[in-house]
Formats: sequence, structure tokens, C-alpha cells
Amino acid sequence: MKLSDYKAFPADIPVIAEDELFLYPFMISPLFLSDEKNIKAATKAIEDGSLVIVCPTKPSYEGEREFESLYNAGVVGSIMRKVSLPDGRVKVLFQGLARAKVIKKVQDDPLIAHVDIINATNVSSLKIDAILEIVREKVRALAAVSSYFPPDLLKTIEENHDHNRIIDLICSSVKLKKEQAYNLFVETDTEKRFLDLIEYLIDEIEANKLQKEIRSKVHTHIEKINKEYFLKEQLKQIQKELGSDTSRDEEIEEYRNKLKAKKEKMSEEAYKEIHKQIERFSRMHPDSSDASMTQTYLEWALEIPFGEESKKKLKISEVENQLDKDHFSLEKPKERIIEFFAVKELMELRGVKGNSGAIICFSGPPGVGKTSLANSIAEALKRPLIRIALGGLEDVNELRGHRRTYVGAMPGRITQGLIDAKKMNPVVVLDEIDKVAKTGRGDPTAALLEILDPEQNKEFRDYYLNFNLDLSKVIFIATANDVGTIPAPLRDRMEFISISSYTPQEKYEIASRYLIPQELKKHGLRKSEVAISKPALKELIHSYTREAGVRNLRRRLANMSRKVARELLEHPEISRVSLTLKNLKDYFDKTVFEIEKTTKVPVVGVVNGLAWTAVGGDVLKIESIRIKGKGSMQLTGSLGDIMKESALIAYSVVKTLIDTKKLKIDPQNIPLSIKEKEEKTAVDLSEVYKRYDLHIHVPDGATPKDGPSAGIAMVSVISSILSSRKIRSEIAMTGEVSLSGDVLPIGGLREKLIAAHKADMSKVLIPLKNYERDLDDIPQEVKDSLEIVPVSKVEEVLKQVLV
Repeated sequence: MKLSDYKAFPADIPVIAEDELFLYPFMISPLFLSDEKNIKAATKAIEDGSLVIVCPTKPSYEGEREFESLYNAGVVGSIMRKVSLPDGRVKVLFQGLARAKVIKKVQDDPLIAHVDIINATNVSSLKIDAILEIVREKVRALAAVSSYFPPDLLKTIEENHDHNRIIDLICSSVKLKKEQAYNLFVETDTEKRFLDLIEYLIDEIEANKLQKEIRSKVHTHIEKINKEYFLKEQLKQIQKELGSDTSRDEEIEEYRNKLKAKKEKMSEEAYKEIHKQIERFSRMHPDSSDASMTQTYLEWALEIPFGEESKKKLKISEVENQLDKDHFSLEKPKERIIEFFAVKELMELRGVKGNSGAIICFSGPPGVGKTSLANSIAEALKRPLIRIALGGLEDVNELRGHRRTYVGAMPGRITQGLIDAKKMNPVVVLDEIDKVAKTGRGDPTAALLEILDPEQNKEFRDYYLNFNLDLSKVIFIATANDVGTIPAPLRDRMEFISISSYTPQEKYEIASRYLIPQELKKHGLRKSEVAISKPALKELIHSYTREAGVRNLRRRLANMSRKVARELLEHPEISRVSLTLKNLKDYFDKTVFEIEKTTKVPVVGVVNGLAWTAVGGDVLKIESIRIKGKGSMQLTGSLGDIMKESALIAYSVVKTLIDTKKLKIDPQNIPLSIKEKEEKTAVDLSEVYKRYDLHIHVPDGATPKDGPSAGIAMVSVISSILSSRKIRSEIAMTGEVSLSGDVLPIGGLREKLIAAHKADMSKVLIPLKNYERDLDDIPQEVKDSLEIVPVSKVEEVLKQVLV
């Protein structure tokens, strides 16, 4: 195929844009076309039987094929073959014929340009031959230090006498940048093309010589390393045969390498301490006791993940979704948790450094979800979770680490937690922080003061490591059952989020949504194999568990799952087990009467008090009897000092009410002496409390009870027994009483009202201050089932309860 076979130039021909290759006239190359304009240009050339020009795109080109994105020069040639590929591309076989230059554009789609052939200028034959000899010499030199020119190409360059073809052959073989290739391509002066090419060849020769020298050095170095490795392996075998070993030297070198790798991420203090211990270890006799102790230290210290952190960005939306997914109800705790992390996220977004507030402490009865909330937080943040059980912790060194002078010394639990997590910013759960014990071996709560203080834990010193650790990026979450047992300075370091008891309806939802599916899965059961009716599940919650949370309920469901699994194996014909009220006793051992239901029959000397316990709220029936005597009072039922004082205050308040005639006494209730009966002496009504001894008892005597909140219940029961007036048994009450007869606010209102709801009480008396302040925290179903009456004076209480 010759250029003369086509119409004369200049001519209007299609343009194909090429991103990768820089083509030359002598080349036959396959081109893979994916751009629509390129495909249209190739198609037009084939249909019209015309040539095409392939122009390279500029290096900075991005976007659609435009004339401005192409170099204004390229190779004119013909398309020998065209094949459509399955992926939508088109493959064409292109034969280059001549260099050409784009004069102007003619059409955009497809690209068509007015093109003319680039003709080289005539030069002195003698001079150009001399320059050509220099070019061939440089090509031979470059071929000696590189793999650019295969032998057949070198032979072609030596034997060819077409100057411009030689230049094109050389340019196509060496690595030219697009701009360099373009400048050589469009140059019409053959002498200048040769001189520019010589300059490039000289630079390329120097670069390849340098590369060859470097490769030679690297090869020599690798050979040396391989030789040393071979000799060391031989030496090891010789030493093993002789009974000696150099593994200790290798261990020391390994410690040095580990320390070097961590140097940039650790503090200068930590680096100096570990480096000092490595040098000491290298000088010690391997059989000495100090060597073993120092080696253990180095293994611990070099395992600390200095600078390693979970990189996931904090998003409160993910925290909120995870909390909602894992926990039902608990709106207030969830809201407070999200607020806590909202502050952290805002500080991250605005680049504010520093700790963002107090440590969270979840407080509440067992089984309400304190630890599982922390698990959900760790899951949402995609950080490792470390749980440190503080229950019964007595030795402060368990937290701070033992000094290395002691046998069996090791880092504290905090440091071990960081090593296990392999990150410096895990979520650390300090479980049962209220059960830390103080003994002669130190006070662990004092160490917790530093660990949980955002201002101090940046430089927490572990006694074992003997350098400071930065704990400021750790998220600490504590859990506690009873906040009152935590020392005041430690309480000041934490922000408490109270998690209260669940209502029966909340327990039902938790059981049906979470517990039952989880337990069935744990015991290999399918959902289709077990059916629990709604009444049966409610009866299970009401009569078979006694708790504020759902831990015992989970145990009961696990017990049920085991029985069902056995039943399915022993009776293959059964495909589905249904639990109803009728067969509930077959799967559960015995009922636990959580709270006794009210009889709604008024009685004298028995009142319903409400109490807070570690497992939630409870209804306490306070009983009283009167015996002829001299006005003394006896208290039983394992009562604490505060509750005894509350009873004495209540007795004094009732005496005042009788003296001021605010509590009416029937004269027939006053016991008379024989003489008073004979003489029919008029007796003062206030004599009633002087002629009876009272015995007040709070049942379940084995359970310790304390607190002032039974005050108004004590007033009610003493008033009832002295006046012989009955107390409404469907009313429960809670409130502290003062000597002046005021009803004072109490704590634990949510648990107490839930207990009253479970006992089917119709009315509850609470202090006015609690009514104004705490009623928003009470579940709506409890408020709907109870008439909650606020009281501020004992007279109001007696008016409500005495018949």
C-alpha cells in the first residue's frame, strides 16, 4: 500500500485520537477504539476508501475528543482490517504511510481535518552522513547498556540509508515523553532532527549506565546477604553440634528492630526506658534471674500498640442505629449516650483537641443492660472492647502494675487491655465499679481517680513499665449497681446514666424481639419449631421471674429451650411445640411470686409501703399491733438505723396529731383501769398512746431494709392501729416524713411505681416534690394504670388512706 494510491494531499480525512501510542509511518499496529467519535472516523474511512490520520492526545487531556486536545500532527495511513469486539470496542489494523500535519479542522463528529504531508528539507549529503555515523555510534552504545534495540533492529539501522526512517525507527524503540516525541516528529529539518536525537541518546546512555551500575551493586549486595545467611545457617548447625547457641543474640536483635520500628510513635521517655532495658539484657548472663525478668519486661513493653488507633470516624447516627437495634426502650439512657458522642464528633469535625467531658457510668439493677450498652457502643464505633471486672478488686497493683522488683510482676489490667486490643483507643468497660474493695494493699479507687480523670490520664504511669501511657483516647465506660457505695471523689469523676427497671410490657417486648430468637438460635432450634402464646409469655414474666432486668427471664427461656430440644429428639413425630397457659408448668419448675396482689379489702394496722431494692421496686406490707402497756414501741423485720429512726419520727408525729385532735380517737379504744371503770372517770383521749405498747413489723424479716421513704407508711399504720380505723389496701405510698408532719421527697420513684403497677394498686401517694420533678421518667403504661396523688402533709395522707 502506497501513499500514491490515494488522492493527493492536502486533503480532508477522518481523524482518530490515540491516548497511549505514538505511531510512526513504517508501523503496522492494532488500535482498540472505544470512543464513539473514533469508531465513526474509522467507519467513514473504510466506507469512503480514504486514509485516516492518527493523532496522539496531549498529556493533560481529559474529557471528550476535541481538536484542542490533540497534537496537530500524526501518521497518515490506511485501515487494513476492522473487527467489532464483544465488549463494544472496535479493533482496527492500521498501516502508517507518512508523517502529516493538521492544518485546520473541518468537522466535529466524526473528527475530520484538512491534512498535509510533512516533507523533510534537503541537506548536504556529506554532512548528514557524518551525523548519521555519530547517531549509529550512540545507538550501539545505548544498546550495550540497555535492552532497547534487538539485533535485527540494529542491523536495519546500520544498513538503511533513508535518514528520516532511521530517526523514526530509533524514536519508536526508546522511551520518549510525548512532548519530546512530538517535537522530533514535526521537525522538517532532518539535520536538526538528528542533532536533537543525539542529545537525547547521550542523556539516555548516561541514565542507563547509572541504572546498570545500581543494579550491579544491588545484585552484589543480595549475593552477599545470601552468602551471609548461608554461613550463619552453617554456623548454627556447628554451634548446635558443639552445644552452644546464638538464638539469644537473635532475640536481642529482634527486640532492637521492634523498638526501632515503634520509635516514631512512642514517647521519648518510653523509648529511653525500653532501650536501656535492651542494653542491660544484652550484657546479662542468660542464666541469671534478672535476665528472665528483663526479657519478660521487654516482651510486654514491645507489645504495647504505640500510635495504633481505630481510624473510623465517629458518627452519632451509627451509634443511635446500633443502640436502637440492640436495645428496646431505654430512651433516656440512649439520648444521653448520643449527646455524649455528639460532643466528641463535633470536636473531631472542628479539629478541637482534648477530652470532651466526664466518664460515663451506667447505674442500675442487675440485668437491665448496662454492659450490653457498652458492647453496642464499641460495635457502632468499630473499636475493640475490653472488659475489666472490678468486682472484689483489692490490690491497687492490679490496676497500676506491679513493680519489677517483685516475683511474678506484670503490667496492670489497663495496660494489658491495650495490648489485647492492639489499639490505643479501645472502649474499656470497668464493670462493677461500686464493688471495689479497700484493704491493706492499697485503695484501688485512688488509682481509678487518675485513670478516669480526663485531665490526668494523658500521663498514666504503670509501675511495671516505668513510663507514662496516654489514655486520653480510650473511651471508659463504668457500670455500677449502687452508686451510693462509690467513694465521693470517684463519683465526681463520672457522669451517671441511670438505667431503671423494666415494666412488664417492656419485658414482654424484649423477650419477644430479642431473647426468644437469641435463645432458640443458641440451642439449635428453628422459629417454626417453638411457639409461645402471648398470655403464656406474660405469665412467665409475671410469675416465674423476680428481677428488675431480664437476666433471669433469659435463663428461664434457656431452660425452656433445652426441654424443647429434648422433646423434639425423643419424639420425632412432633414438628412444633406450643407453650400455653395450660402446659406452662411442664416447662418451668416453680413460680416466684414477685409481688403479692392487693386484696382490696380494708384492714386495721396493715399498710402498703413502696421500697427500692437492688433488683428493682417492691411492695412492703408494714404490719402493726397494739398491746396494753405504757407507750413503748418495738420494731422488727431486719430494719436499718435510718428506718428505725423513721418509725420513731412517725410515732412522734402521730402523737402530735392526737394531741392536737387532728386524728380522732374513739374513747372506747382507750383501756380503763378497774378503778376508772367503777368511778366512771373521764379519760383524756391523748392517753391512748400512753396505755398501749406498739409492735411494728416489716415482713420478710431475713432481708435487710433501710431508708427514710417508709415514713408516711409508718404514720399511716400507727394512726390506724391507735384509732382502730381501717386502711385502704388498694393504696400504696412512699415518702419521708419530718417531725413537723411534712412529706419530703424520696429516690427510686420509677422502680417503686412499677412495683405498685405489678401489684394492681389503684392509687399511689407520693411526695409533692417528686410529683413535680420526676413524673416524666415514669413509663406511660404505669401512669395510665395508677392514680398518682401528690401529698405534702401527713394530714393529706391520712385523709386518703383511713376509712
